[in-house]
Amino acid sequence: MRKALTSANGVAVGPYSHAVEAGGLVLLSGQTPIDPGTGELVSGGIDAQTRRCLENLTAVLAAGGLTRADVVKCTVYLTDIADFSAMNAAYAEYFDEPFPARTTIAVAGLPLGARVEIEMIAQRS
Repeated sequence: MRKALTSANGVAVGPYSHAVEAGGLVLLSGQTPIDPGTGELVSGGIDAQTRRCLENLTAVLAAGGLTRADVVKCTVYLTDIADFSAMNAAYAEYFDEPFPARTTIAVAGLPLGARVEIEMIAQRS
């Protein structure tokens, strides 16, 4: 059985849940760098966009009673792999060791022209 989680500060641009809990895992849908206050992509480069994705995801985690310490896996989608280093620097500030497992993938495009999208899997203790 799955249970949907919704965050007031998470953003969905389609027919999907912010997160779904099933079997002790919480699977968070990818978040793009949309400012929940304006509904627009944040201005700035990959650093600002990465931070906004992670803030949106942190809000979804909180809606489920979880924190970044509960995250076990992240997937990062970049439209330009040249942004990897800057994304990685911003990303590193959001997690403590032991870091979650992570995959980073270069893609042709993302919704609304975003440069980055991040999804997570968390595990309830």
